[in-house]
Amino acid sequence: MTTAYKFLEPYTFKNGMTVKNRVVIPPMTEASSFEEGSITTDELRYFRIHSGGVGMFISPVANVSESGKGFEGQLSIKDDRFLPGLTKMASAMKQGGAKAILQIFHAGRMSNSKVLRGTQAVSASAVAAERPNAETPRELTNPEIEQIIDDFGEATRRAIQAGFDGIELHGANTYLLQQFFSPHSNRRTDKWGGNVQKRMTFALEVIKRVHSVVTQYAKEPFIVGYRISPEEIETPGIRLADTMQFIDVLADQPIDYLHISMGYVWRTSLNDETDTEPIILKIKRQIHNRLPLISVGSVEQPADAEKVLDAGIDFVAIGRELLREPNWVQKVESNDEESIRYTISIQDLDELGITPAMWNFLTVRLKSAMHISNQPDYDKGQFDHRLAPHEGA
Repeated sequence: MTTAYKFLEPYTFKNGMTVKNRVVIPPMTEASSFEEGSITTDELRYFRIHSGGVGMFISPVANVSESGKGFEGQLSIKDDRFLPGLTKMASAMKQGGAKAILQIFHAGRMSNSKVLRGTQAVSASAVAAERPNAETPRELTNPEIEQIIDDFGEATRRAIQAGFDGIELHGANTYLLQQFFSPHSNRRTDKWGGNVQKRMTFALEVIKRVHSVVTQYAKEPFIVGYRISPEEIETPGIRLADTMQFIDVLADQPIDYLHISMGYVWRTSLNDETDTEPIILKIKRQIHNRLPLISVGSVEQPADAEKVLDAGIDFVAIGRELLREPNWVQKVESNDEESIRYTISIQDLDELGITPAMWNFLTVRLKSAMHISNQPDYDKGQFDHRLAPHEGA
């Protein structure tokens, strides 16, 4: 008899889509696409290996614009020519009944002229990120902003046509959607910047465009999620008070869930050491049941996942542990928890579908990123040298 874990129960969204359980694979960078953004057979194998048990599988991020690429080996959805590969990707992710969600984004200033092949990165304003070797971006013009909004809409159309069950707007981890909301990266005085309400404008316009595309093209329920990072430590930067205002607005938008990007699910404020209440509980109270929540960060054992559901959070995302153990959900379902693998050896990589490029990202690039003080979504206290992906890069 299977243990009656809440995270194994199905969930039905307001739009009518039902997922088989509350476990989510969060978006994790695997850096294994071709140089121009096409999907590889290695990636398809990785998706097949890791799909099946979970209710939702959120993909590694795909860029929506020519200027939106953030790093090498990144997926792209910026042109119809990517549709054949994306169709195969959606099919691979949906094996076993998981819902396939494609995360989409524009990197903004978190790219550079090398990745963009000689072109200067762009952002809300011409302000460099506070990180080593960051380049100063060019401020986007109004027509360019409108074009990027169109690009998000076109990416959503392609996701629908490729057979995905939804998209997630990546408004977290310091990328362009967050850059427009942040007072550090957005110093504009036009309709796209200024006070906290005006800094929401870009994200709200993207959501509006995506919703119109879903209404036009989706013939069956299609999920639109939004991912957000609750704080920045730069000055000026996003603080929890800003985020709570933003979340209050997001909860009334035509989106289907809110995904909170943190390295530890019970993390407290980065800026106020006297505030000991977990951020996720503050957000839950602010949403007040208007939207389902996904929480992520250092969840490994079934008891960890159940604690999230016990707190009234609707979904639990499990990243690094589902890389180590693709059959985590199946083993819990069959009362075989003792056989769950919590470590990984380099000898396991082929079996797990982890490419050399992905392994390099996990073990080299992320170790370096751990020392960058303005990257709060890396869980510095929980780093496991054997395998610690950024659950949402």
